Amino acid sequence: MNNYDVIIVGAGAAGLYAAYNLSHELKVLVIAKRELTLCNSSLAQGGIAGVYDSPNDSPEEHKHDTFVAGGYENDPLSTDVLVNEAHIDIGKLIELGADFDKTAEGDFHRTLEGGHSKHRIFHHADSTGSEIENTLLKTVKGLENVTIKENALVCDMAKTLTGFSFLVLENGGYITVNSHFALLATGGIGRVYEYTTNSAIATGDGIAMAYRLGAEIKNLSYIQFHPTAFSDHRTRECFLISEAVRGEGAYLRNCNGERFMQHYDKRLELAPRDVVSHSIIFESQRTGSEKFYLDITHKPADFIKKRFPMIYKNLYEAGFNMTTDLIPIYPCQHYLMGGIKVDTYARTDIDGLYACGECSCTGVHGNNRLASNSLLEAHVFSRRAAGDINQKAANAPKAFAPHSFELRENAPKLPHGFRTRIRRIMQQNYFVIPNVKGLMEGLEEVSDILAVLDSGSFAIDRDYVEARSLATVAYIILTEAFKICSNSEEIPNMPIFEKPDTE
Repeated sequence: MNNYDVIIVGAGAAGLYAAYNLSHELKVLVIAKRELTLCNSSLAQGGIAGVYDSPNDSPEEHKHDTFVAGGYENDPLSTDVLVNEAHIDIGKLIELGADFDKTAEGDFHRTLEGGHSKHRIFHHADSTGSEIENTLLKTVKGLENVTIKENALVCDMAKTLTGFSFLVLENGGYITVNSHFALLATGGIGRVYEYTTNSAIATGDGIAMAYRLGAEIKNLSYIQFHPTAFSDHRTRECFLISEAVRGEGAYLRNCNGERFMQHYDKRLELAPRDVVSHSIIFESQRTGSEKFYLDITHKPADFIKKRFPMIYKNLYEAGFNMTTDLIPIYPCQHYLMGGIKVDTYARTDIDGLYACGECSCTGVHGNNRLASNSLLEAHVFSRRAAGDINQKAANAPKAFAPHSFELRENAPKLPHGFRTRIRRIMQQNYFVIPNVKGLMEGLEEVSDILAVLDSGSFAIDRDYVEARSLATVAYIILTEAFKICSNSEEIPNMPIFEKPDTE
C-alpha cells in the first residue's frame, strides 16, 4: 500500500507540474510538508518570464538578459533549454486555465522587470504564483493515479536496492513509503536567515537529505537578496514588494528622499536585483542610515490599485497607501540559485533521484536570478524530469526493498535555540556583502551545532528535522564562501555593475 512508482517531495509548482506530466500509468505520491498552498510558488508576485507568441522578442534576447543578470556564470546548455522551451510550458499553463492578464485588445499583457530588455513576463495582477499553484492543484487533484499527502513531514530518505524509502511523520505517527524514482521539489533555504521573503517551510530539507545521501550540491552560497522587502514592520517572513513595481516606474529613494541609483548603475532602478541590493548597502554606508523607500506615487492611483491589488491591500493594512506614501524597504533573503546539482533532465548524480525548482541547481541563474525566471525553471525542468522518468519506468524493478529507519521514539526533544543561533550566524556573516572576517568563526560555530544535531540524541520531530536541515545548509554555504574568500581577494558574488557616466 505504501509503494509507488514515483514519490515527489514538495507540492509547489515544480512538484505539481511534474506529477501532471508523469504517465497516468504510474502510481505517484506527492508529499506536502504543510497545507498545500504554503510554498514559495504561491508567494511569487511578479510572473513567469518567457517568449511565447512574441514577434518583437526572441529566446536569444531572453538568454542574453539571463546571462547579464547571472554574471555570465550561467550554464549555456541549460539556459538554452530554459529560453527555447518556455513557450511549451507557458502555453500549457494557459491551456490548463491559468488566468494571465490581458490587454484591452485581448492580447496577453506582458510586464517588465529589472534586468529584462523586453516586456516578456506573463502575470496575474501581482499574485501570479498563487494563480499558477491553484491551477496546478485543481489539475493534479483530478488525476486518479496521483495521491497527495498534506501536512506530512519527510524526516529522512534512503537509497535502496530498488529505489528509495522515505520516513514520513504524519498525524503524529511514522510511516515508511517506497518508490522506484524520487523527485525532490522542496523549495529554498530562506529560513536559515533572520529575515526572508520565503514561506515557513523553506528550511532546505530536500537539499540536506540529498547531501546526506551523497548527491552533489553546487553553488549553495549563491543566494539572492531581494532589494525591496517591506521593512516597516520587520518580521521573520518579510512581505515582498514585487520587482514589477520598479518595472512599472517606481523610484528608489534614500533616507533624505533622494534618488540614488544614478550613482551606481546606468540602468537605475531596473538594474538586476543583486546590483540594486548592493547599491542600497553602499548607499546605507554613505548616508549612515538603513532607511530606504520605494516611490510610485507619481503614477495614477487607479493604475496602481488595478496593477498591484495584493500589494496595495497588504500595505494599506500596514498603514501605508502606496498611491500617496513612500514605501519603507530594505534587502532581505529571497532566492537560492544553487542547490542539488542536476542536468537538463533534472537528474542528480544518484540514479533515479531528480530535483526540480529552487532546491535544484540547473545552472540557468548563474550567480543571480533574472526576475521571473524561477517559475519558468520550475516548469521546464520538472516537465523534462517527468518525461525522463516516463521513458525509464518500464525497466524499473517490480519489487520494493524498504529501508529500516531509526525512530528514536524515547529520545528527548530538541532544546530551543538552535535555529535562532543559526539564523544569527548567517545574518551577521553572509548577508548582501559577506563579512569576510566572520566567515571562519561562523563556520566553526555551525559545525559544532551540526555535530550535536547529527549525534542521534534527539527525537525525530518537526523541530529536529528543520534545525538539522538549516544547520546542514548553513554549513555548506559558509564552507563554500570561506573557500572562495581563501582563494581570492574578491568579495563572493559581487554583481556586475554598469557604471553610470561620470562626465
